Amino acid sequence: MSLFKKSLIKKSYRYKLLEDGISKEDILEAKSVLDSKQITMASKTKKFEEMFAKKMGVKYALMVNSGSSANLLAIFAAGNPLRHNKLKKGDEVIIPVLCWSTSLWPLVQFGLKPVFIDIDPKTLNVNEDELIKKISPKTRCIFLVNVHGNSCDLFKVKQIAKKKKIILIEDSCESLGSKLKNKYLGTFGDFGTFSFFYSHQITSGEGGMIVCNSDKDYEILFALRSHGWLGGTRFYTRRLKSYNYYAKKYPSLDPRYIFVNSGFNLRPTDIQAAIGLNQFIRLKRLIKNRNQNRRLIINTLKKDKRWNNQFQFIEPAKNISPSWMGLPIIMNKEYRKKKMRFLSYLDSRGIETRPIISGVFTNQPATKLYNLNPTKRKFNKAQSVQELGFLIGLHQKKISKSNLNLIRDSFLNIDKI
Repeated sequence: MSLFKKSLIKKSYRYKLLEDGISKEDILEAKSVLDSKQITMASKTKKFEEMFAKKMGVKYALMVNSGSSANLLAIFAAGNPLRHNKLKKGDEVIIPVLCWSTSLWPLVQFGLKPVFIDIDPKTLNVNEDELIKKISPKTRCIFLVNVHGNSCDLFKVKQIAKKKKIILIEDSCESLGSKLKNKYLGTFGDFGTFSFFYSHQITSGEGGMIVCNSDKDYEILFALRSHGWLGGTRFYTRRLKSYNYYAKKYPSLDPRYIFVNSGFNLRPTDIQAAIGLNQFIRLKRLIKNRNQNRRLIINTLKKDKRWNNQFQFIEPAKNISPSWMGLPIIMNKEYRKKKMRFLSYLDSRGIETRPIISGVFTNQPATKLYNLNPTKRKFNKAQSVQELGFLIGLHQKKISKSNLNLIRDSFLNIDKI
């Protein structure tokens, strides 16, 4: 427990999960929105969505207030009454056991049955052949999590999903900019989700995006994002194909205030959009810097005379051009019992760490509360990652020599702890 007590009261770290994630230019972009007094979702949001969709090679992108909200919209859109091939309460959804809470909770909130699957510890993602074996006649959706810039063979998964009419959703909140061959992760499925939380590839503090290629799915997403409301802003309404249909069918209603669906309020602000857009413009450079920092850290450790394969590093899966969010690290098995002491030591040295996502999610007390693993199935590969793995950050700017030395000397002191 001492590790967590120290972390909660520590004022600052010498090496954080992300440092200087917001540039001066980002702040100026946000200030311009404040100066305009048009703070709520408007032209900046629309511009960001359009640029995002074009860059990612999809028809539509819809910005929301977080990647978690994007996951929520993906599930509720996939099960919406307006959708032809839709999810229904009780349907089974395959999901990796190594996931974040808000990949899972939309399934539970909709009334679906999660079917957990173990991972490939070499990539931290599911193995596509193991996934395909898990598909049953009750499987109606595959909810993949593309972990830290990696993925399984999505071409293979997409093919089987299409054949069996299974809805495919990609949570790419940690993998913005990664490509499988020449196709971006997050663009293979019916829906793809992205996050702009602070430590991610780009950040707007909070914020997220959901993408799709179907006109019908987009209009469902649009309504669900904002109260089930078809109108709401002059920047959007007239590009919705169903706007005129509903306006003509319900002439007694004010066409600016037509509610066609259920909904939430998951809208971003134009302040978030302005920061996110400015970062997105320089995504390629940010990816290059993070990838370079990863190489520098690994090479600095491996070239030191004290290096004795104390750690393993996750490598890109086959045909992946990665966009690393952080640096997942797996300790050798001999250090299993001293992991918490080692993380506490790193904390005392000013190096911020975190679990790889949230570990095996069926170990979390919340899953017991909702009885999500009634057979108490074990997930040995993911369990090994939880017991031996952790993550440090990769920064948007080139890592300093002093931070490289700090990481090297702290990590290679593991045998003395």
